[in-house]
Amino acid sequence: MTDFSPHRPDWWRQAVVYQVYPRSFADADGDGLGDLRGVTGRLPHLAALGVDALWLSPFYPSELADGGYDVADHRDVDPRLGSLADFDALAAEAHRLGLKVIVDLVPNHTSHRHPWFQEALDAGPGAPARDRYVFRDGRGPGGVLPPTDWQSVFGGSAWQRVPDGQWYLHLFAREQPDLNWDREEVREDFRTTLRFWSDRGVDGFRVDVAHALAKDLAEPLRDLGAPELSGDAGLARLAPGTHPFFDRDEVHEIYRDWRRVLDAYTPPRTAVAEAWVPGDRRALYARPDELDQAFNFEYLQAVWDAEAIRAVITGSLAGARAVGASATWVLSNHDVVRHASRLMLPPGTDDGGWLLSDGLAPQVDETAGLRRARAATLLMLALPGSSYLYQGEELGLPEVADLPVEVLQDPVWEQSGHTRKGRDGCRVPLPWTSAGPSYGFGPAGAWLPQPPAFARYAVEAQDGVEGSTLELYRTALRLRRKLLAGEELTWEPDPAPGVLAFARTDGWRCVANLSDTPVPLPAGEVLLSSAPPAPDGSGTGTLPPDTTVWLA
Repeated sequence: MTDFSPHRPDWWRQAVVYQVYPRSFADADGDGLGDLRGVTGRLPHLAALGVDALWLSPFYPSELADGGYDVADHRDVDPRLGSLADFDALAAEAHRLGLKVIVDLVPNHTSHRHPWFQEALDAGPGAPARDRYVFRDGRGPGGVLPPTDWQSVFGGSAWQRVPDGQWYLHLFAREQPDLNWDREEVREDFRTTLRFWSDRGVDGFRVDVAHALAKDLAEPLRDLGAPELSGDAGLARLAPGTHPFFDRDEVHEIYRDWRRVLDAYTPPRTAVAEAWVPGDRRALYARPDELDQAFNFEYLQAVWDAEAIRAVITGSLAGARAVGASATWVLSNHDVVRHASRLMLPPGTDDGGWLLSDGLAPQVDETAGLRRARAATLLMLALPGSSYLYQGEELGLPEVADLPVEVLQDPVWEQSGHTRKGRDGCRVPLPWTSAGPSYGFGPAGAWLPQPPAFARYAVEAQDGVEGSTLELYRTALRLRRKLLAGEELTWEPDPAPGVLAFARTDGWRCVANLSDTPVPLPAGEVLLSSAPPAPDGSGTGTLPPDTTVWLA
């Protein structure tokens, strides 16, 4: 059995981490925006759920140009969400309940309201203050054209012109100017930030856009030649490590430097990289002298197909093993369509187009989507490594795809010229009760409208109800803690078409039927099933489609 002692320095290797998006978790003061005191008040829910840690998405001072990822001060709390004293109280209560605390670190950029950026604007071209960011003169007569053809992840040019005629780089929203990590002052400031939160008892960090910090800023800056090369296509078509601003080889020296800071604490602080890079490159971020883990987005992006998912699992385990890390698994987060909806979309469906149709093209069968989501979760929780859960998935929440455009907050909507609806649909505040102005989210309304269907998904409606999704998660996490031993799996030979079957250490097994037909239920004691097995007269029964079972 795995030792889950909180004093283990590698507690994270097979942990279950719960992502809290603070503005949408719980609102204690009634202003419609979730806050830190709201999170603290709901920590017993996480302890009862059985997770090992919570990861707090940004709670720093921000104008919310990008949902809090536009940070004006990396070492403070947004007054609308509370204070440093509130954070300390949250961390203390989490630790009392046996929960580790991970905070989001946003090192690629700041808010345009950050004192450094305001100083850079006031200082003018050529001033040292501007060198903390990436300012350049434009091209063409009078410098009216951007310095390069680089594109923002959110759409449009990655350059924004300022009144004195220069341009600054922003790989995301224009309110998020990119920092210049060639500058030692920037590096030292983030060492200070790592120590600041570690000294307050934080157990680890989630590193936002970990693959973007190092950039090729040698003059002349080079064009990519096509807009699509600014994204995933560029990583696929350019030689590894040579993209001008993503996944450059030089980024790893930054994390080796961070590891020395993190290792100065007892136990060492952990870190997980958000690096949207191919698997063989992703593993590099999790080497022993860098960050401990890196998010495995191939699993999240895999289609509902047994062969495809098996290939992702096999490759992910091999990649993590090669660098001495453990694998990570995730199905939903604050940036993607919730998996209770996404897994029902036909292969090749554009999520963005589906959202633009308000979830009507195609229309998702909510009941079928929940069944598939439960099966996917039980499969994920049986895998070796760490599982990262997103708030509300334990309730089976679907994507809120039909948010009216007038309530959208995500900058993607405006920056893409209204061609991409954005990520608000997975950020709608949680329902805690089946009634009330915000279904228990707070004493008043919520910053994004919750659909009436949320009433039946509420914690109150599922608590203690046999077969509910909430109780499935609770049971699965309780069993997982008892069953885990080692970090290996053994694939069972010759499963039925569309079936994934593997054994874990100590002989327990996971069988997932991803096909559209029932298959014979293997012999063994059923420990847990995402849906009830069906009797077939043979005494063993069948495993229905879209169902995962754990067997002893």
